[in-house]
Amino acid sequence: QVHLVESGGGLVQPGGSLRLSCVASGFIFSGYYIDWYRQAPGKERTFVARISSTGDSTYYADSVKGRFTISRDNAKNTVYLQMNSLKPEDTAVYYCSVSVVGYWGQGTQVTVSS
Repeated sequence: QVHLVESGGGLVQPGGSLRLSCVASGFIFSGYYIDWYRQAPGKERTFVARISSTGDSTYYADSVKGRFTISRDNAKNTVYLQMNSLKPEDTAVYYCSVSVVGYWGQGTQVTVSS
């Protein structure tokens, strides 16, 4: 059975940092691109970042480019999202996903507020 379990969310002040983790099980993690998406209250879920199966290639939404970094550790079946210089508009539930096959985690809440 496939599981994607996100953690690391919380409340942070503007300008602060958080590191999200997503631990995967039930499929061949190293064979897939992994995505992070987010969904703000009352808005659609949107793409944040993507990392290739080997970690050699990464892609970012324009809104987070230069502030967020996606990485992975295939030995630990884990993908990370380092988020720096956080802004109130980054407030959302963050999901990791193997979107190509429709695997989604349950999400972790990130709130950026003073």
